[in-house]
Amino acid sequence: MNVRRVDALDPAERAALFDRDAGVEAVRDDARAIVDRVRSEGDVAIRELSSEIDGVEVGNLDVTDQVERAYEEIDDETRHAIEDAAENVRAFHERQRPEDWTDDFEGRTLGRRFRPLETVGVYAPGGTAAYPSSVLMGVIPAVVAGVDHVAVATPPAEEINPVTLAAIHVAGADAVYQVGGAQAVAALAYGTETINAVQKVVGPGNQWVTAAKAEVRGDVEIDFLAGPSEVLVVADETADPSLVAADLVAQAEHGETSSVVAVSDDEATADAIAAAVDDHATGREREETIRAALDSDASGVFLARSMSEAVLFAEEYAPEHLSIQADDADSLLDRIPSAGSAFLGPYSPVAAGDYATGTNHVLPTNGKARVTGGLSVDTFLRSTTVQRLSRDALGDLRETVTTLADAEGLEAHAHSVDARFEDGDGAADTE
Repeated sequence: MNVRRVDALDPAERAALFDRDAGVEAVRDDARAIVDRVRSEGDVAIRELSSEIDGVEVGNLDVTDQVERAYEEIDDETRHAIEDAAENVRAFHERQRPEDWTDDFEGRTLGRRFRPLETVGVYAPGGTAAYPSSVLMGVIPAVVAGVDHVAVATPPAEEINPVTLAAIHVAGADAVYQVGGAQAVAALAYGTETINAVQKVVGPGNQWVTAAKAEVRGDVEIDFLAGPSEVLVVADETADPSLVAADLVAQAEHGETSSVVAVSDDEATADAIAAAVDDHATGREREETIRAALDSDASGVFLARSMSEAVLFAEEYAPEHLSIQADDADSLLDRIPSAGSAFLGPYSPVAAGDYATGTNHVLPTNGKARVTGGLSVDTFLRSTTVQRLSRDALGDLRETVTTLADAEGLEAHAHSVDARFEDGDGAADTE
């Protein structure tokens, strides 16, 4: 990788970095056709699309009975790793559960209550790699939130990855269906003869999955429209260039469209990171994929004139994963509010969060961290505000309410308050 200067980026280079997209529009029409087909034809369409797109002849769509068997059959080391990761994810998300509350506000009893959704669908990607970790990240927060029925959809295969199925068992999903891509999103959104419709669809996927989520949004809730994975590392002269490079290569391994970026205010460090990237990429099992991502216009190593410029660069980028390998990382993080998940210090690789720290790895991409956070227990809850007023409390508010209602031309609103103070003869009680 070559080092480029932040202050020398031309408009096209800046657009490649800061105007990232998920490639959704390129497949939007085709995804819409798939969604419509599943919505009208149900299971028949899913089986035909599985054959056409995935090259798999699907028998039973419901494979729930396979998950416990897969859990028993995988090796002990993998089983223990899944259980350890699940325990950490569960513990972190348990801390997120909000409590109902009520309080007295000068005679007004006000409060807020939280209730889980009844049904959700979690998409667990397949494709070029299996992602049992995404199962844990999607299912466990829903279970912790108290969702009654959690369904998982994962792409079909002659033999579905047993580690993915085992993770579904450990996470506690209620139903599992072998269906992938846009057709999975459609099936969860609208239901078929086999698959029950859900209230919300969550989970990462390729551009087809994202395009389908964009199509069904409005008929069913979704988490957010996620694009290719991305990382931005802020490094100063104290950073170990080899460790920074290792994190970039690890993120590039996700796919050819992954965006991997490092920015430093130290020229020697930036040069060393760029050199180390090639060393770490060489000989990797997915080297071809890694190098395609590294060569993307949305990836690179950048030299800033100062750490302030590096911080501004990072904030404008608003990364899915933000790694700060620099002195006083906490202070720098305070200056970068827009990031899906932050990793501080040399011993906090993004991969640790991907699998085992307990934080969620389903995160906003394409700069959406400016306005939203990642998957959490909150994703699966709805809140209700509650109020109870005494006659005296309403009396205290009477003039405020009626004055504002009259100002808005909503006379009946004002009357609904005044009516509560009319005496038996219909005259307004002024007490």
